[in-house]
Amino acid sequence: MSVQRSVLVTGATGLIGKALCRRLIARGDRVVVFTRNPATARTIMPGAAQYVAWDAKPGDWEAALETVDAVVHLAGASIAGRRWTPAYKREILESRTLSTRALVDAMARARQRPSVFVCASGIDYYGPRGDEPVDESAPPGRNFLAQVCVAWEGEACRAADLGVRTVMIRTGIVLDRREGALARLLLPFQLFVGGPILPGTQWWSWIHLDDEVGLILRCIDDERASGPFNGVAPEPQRNRDFSATLGRVLGRPSWLPLPGFVLRLILGEMAPALLIERQRAVPSKALALGYQFAYPTLEPALRAALARSS
Repeated sequence: MSVQRSVLVTGATGLIGKALCRRLIARGDRVVVFTRNPATARTIMPGAAQYVAWDAKPGDWEAALETVDAVVHLAGASIAGRRWTPAYKREILESRTLSTRALVDAMARARQRPSVFVCASGIDYYGPRGDEPVDESAPPGRNFLAQVCVAWEGEACRAADLGVRTVMIRTGIVLDRREGALARLLLPFQLFVGGPILPGTQWWSWIHLDDEVGLILRCIDDERASGPFNGVAPEPQRNRDFSATLGRVLGRPSWLPLPGFVLRLILGEMAPALLIERQRAVPSKALALGYQFAYPTLEPALRAALARSS
């Protein structure tokens, strides 16, 4: 049984943040939500002990930081929120780096610091890797999202220099029927026009939402956890196999391929980065830590994600 803690969460109104806060509250932890809009957050994610107005500037919120045992930082502009203009790419980067810097700077000034800092990141850290399996020891890539992750993790690692145990969760595709990549894939399959995204041989490293949250909790609780962790299931799938499995679970055909150039026309620069030029990431450190995946294989994970009602 875990020890009751006080846990600060940013990004609590997002997909992972909501699920994490519910699990923390259910197990008896005191949750402190840092948010730009406390009234909205209280409606979207009820049940927290405290809702604190927060931005990336020094302010009154720093006092709340001194009352918590752990910080989980999930805030950041959506990578797929809109087309990647130069201005939005800057927002993607700065929403992550500046907010992380603000939290770590506040830790440096605090009289009492949290014992652990868990910061979000992405397997995009590795850049396009083709068929090469990549674990947490692999070097970073050079494309835009890899540079974002490197800068983001660089800000987070400053907390380790303060004596705070620091973990970065490099998350893959999170399976949930309401939000994220899976939710966007459902409509074409439901209309009987689903299929692989060409070339179809690209690897998709996925994780069920329950395991993403479970891994974060394990990293909060287990003092052996530090550094980067790949937030992915043990069995990544090629996109063509992922699509075939999704079609089987939905009882729909998965024969109609979607050419990559069409996605580029619709989505611009984000299309190859998010859907085509992917990574075959493996969760070596999670497995070494003894984390037991609730959904290690794709079909049960999809069935559970699609059956979820709330």
